[in-house]
Amino acid sequence: MISATEFEAGERLRTDFTFGQLMPSVTARWSPVGAHDGRPRASSNSAGDLTDNALAARERVRRALDAVGPELAGILVDVCCYLKGLESAEKAQGWPLRSAKVVLQLALQSLARHYGLLGSGASPGPARIRHWGADGYRPTPGGGGEPA
Repeated sequence: MISATEFEAGERLRTDFTFGQLMPSVTARWSPVGAHDGRPRASSNSAGDLTDNALAARERVRRALDAVGPELAGILVDVCCYLKGLESAEKAQGWPLRSAKVVLQLALQSLARHYGLLGSGASPGPARIRHWGADGYRPTPGGGGEPA
């Protein structure tokens, strides 16, 4: 259903999401609340405790989701980052059955374009005009062409 390029784009987003520690914690933390100096300690998921690499990963996730837009970002986060199934994503969004496949494919194409994984011929857009003439070729009104 999806191409290798689209799969790679989704995996890249999931890797940054995981490395940026964006997954919500579902377990209790048993570490002490205060630090040795008596000041309250920031949670381990706060920006103060993250490394520069994790902060950079968070920024890459933010830029990628901004690039695909809010309409497609939700399905990417649900399927690629939280690893939800397509049926769960459809129910959460209130979409018709089997529609998430198409939306996910569009989202992955947009994500692959953002990451620069799609070649120039694979991205949709205005058709490029090509000609078979030599350099400096200019068509004439009569239908023939002469080099300039």
